[in-house]
Amino acid sequence: MLRVISGAHHFDMAPGPCHMIAAPEEAPPFSVDGVVMEEDTFLVLSAPKTVRPGREPLIRIMTRVIETRPREPGTVIVKGKKPLQLLAIVHDLNQDPTWKETWISDALRGVLKIAEERRLHSIALPMLGTVHGTFDGQKFMLLLGSALKDIHPAQLKRIWMIIPSGTRLQTLEVLKSALNTR
Repeated sequence: MLRVISGAHHFDMAPGPCHMIAAPEEAPPFSVDGVVMEEDTFLVLSAPKTVRPGREPLIRIMTRVIETRPREPGTVIVKGKKPLQLLAIVHDLNQDPTWKETWISDALRGVLKIAEERRLHSIALPMLGTVHGTFDGQKFMLLLGSALKDIHPAQLKRIWMIIPSGTRLQTLEVLKSALNTR
């Protein structure tokens, strides 16, 4: 049975047997084995939004805060099980802008490598740097095209590109052309 996914754009990618569906977060086209999340060096962006009353003594909480060290920008942290959470460290909230293109590129390549190592068949991937930052979506698509060409994922069969509602087709066409040029 086929159904139309509102706002989705389907791409058959040249490097390997991987299919890409671009759809907004509120319209998931399929279930995924892994979810990529845009994150900062202190993991603030993925922290729970609600504050719960603590059962731990305040001194212990403060000690943990003081001892916390920043994560390396451009790396990926793996958490959870199903779906696996891939925290792409692309922001340093102490800098302006909070992102760097090299961090986004490195994290993107890290995500694809981890997906291969963990034998993930499908992932949900936002346009890194654009969720909590001002990185250009078309530049992200070029970085993604380059990473897919270099890494040639074999295990990864489907990528759900999580795009903001109303994303212009031009942005998605950049990825298409980046993948088709040799």
